[in-house]
Amino acid sequence: MKKVITTDKAAAPGGPYSPAVIANGFAFLSGCTPHLTGPEKKVVEGDFRAQAVQAFENLKALAEASGASLADAVRAQVYITSMDHFPVMNEVFGEYFGENPPTRTTLPIALVGFDIEIDAILALPEGSEQA
Repeated sequence: MKKVITTDKAAAPGGPYSPAVIANGFAFLSGCTPHLTGPEKKVVEGDFRAQAVQAFENLKALAEASGASLADAVRAQVYITSMDHFPVMNEVFGEYFGENPPTRTTLPIALVGFDIEIDAILALPEGSEQA
């Protein structure tokens, strides 16, 4: 059985997909971008760091709506438009995932209108209402 998770604290999906899905004790978080919440679907203004922080804030909001936190992440994938952004992304990643980070793959890809997207898989904590 799966349960779809949504929250108005993260940017709305850009297409026909679920922001997060819970199944079998895991939360699968869709790719989060540096979009702000609200119907305008605007990208946060600023440099790459500002975009990265917004993308991670959106991911964090989905994790919390799923009954978990980013500390529960077991896998993350990060997509950036240039490996020149890697040092800043790596720093922000560390700020959000702490001292026991998940496994990770980082890939440079063509993104249109923004420079970062991140998704994750979380192991829901025991006793979680969602687990």
